[in-house]
Order: sequence, then structure tokens, then C-alpha cells
Amino acid sequence: MSDKPDFAEIETFDKTKLKKTETREKNPLPTKETIEQEKQSENAS
Repeated sequence: MSDKPDFAEIETFDKTKLKKTETREKNPLPTKETIEQEKQSENAS
């Protein structure tokens, strides 16, 4: 095995065969408003 990777397969890869996908955030970060609401509800308890 050589230290250098073999790029021959990458260079001949056909990108047009890939399917289009839409990326979606599975666990989005909370907004400032959400954080403030949670802080207020914790203080009220």
C-alpha cells in the first residue's frame, strides 16, 4: 500500500448519477425568544 491515495476512481466518478436531496436540520438550535421563554418559566416555578 502506498502513502498516496488513488484518485483514479474519483476522477472518473459521474456526479450526474447522484440523486438530489434536500438537507434539513434535525435538531435546530433554539431561538433567542425560546431561550428567554424557558428562562422565565424556570424563574416562575
